[in-house]
Amino acid sequence: MEEVLELYEEPVDPRRPVVCLDEKGKELRQTPRGELAMAPGEAKRVDYEYKRQGSCNLFVAYQVQSGYRQVWVSARRQAEDIAPVFKALVDELYPQAEVIRLVCDNLNIHNASSLYTLYPPEEARRIARKLEFHYTPTHASWLNMVEIELAVLEKQLLSGRFESMQKVAEEVAVWQERRNAAKASIQWQFTNPKARAKLKRFYPLLT
Repeated sequence: MEEVLELYEEPVDPRRPVVCLDEKGKELRQTPRGELAMAPGEAKRVDYEYKRQGSCNLFVAYQVQSGYRQVWVSARRQAEDIAPVFKALVDELYPQAEVIRLVCDNLNIHNASSLYTLYPPEEARRIARKLEFHYTPTHASWLNMVEIELAVLEKQLLSGRFESMQKVAEEVAVWQERRNAAKASIQWQFTNPKARAKLKRFYPLLT
């Protein structure tokens, strides 16, 4: 816990960005009987009946210092699905970084071995060299700042009904661009001193 909280307090360093990463599933549902067009002053109305169309997954990365977020939509949540996310972080989002400090939970795909399921060993190792994993404690994923961003995404967009992964990707891209343009950021206030006071029962008693 203290390791993660210390990362959040570090000053901006483009060479060593701190990026929070997590994922969220989304059920896909079709509305066979359609919906009613919105009228001025009225809320959108969708028929209660739906048809299941499978599901998709959203990987969300949030850079602590800049407040920039990036979302990737995939069909599944497997090692070979997160591997391109790791590669995009290294080669596209932070190509000038010496190391990317990733804050994530203990899910089995949140490690460098996921890269070897999709890329040749040389390429997997090249990417892995620039990733440094920092894990939240078990049952304390709330310490991952991106959980807040996922809650905003759910409230502002994902609570609606989507019938295809393509539609989710299109709407998420618009949401992401709007959030980044507005420079929306998370005002994190839980620090190590506050944690030591609030969670003092978990610290050893020194006599």
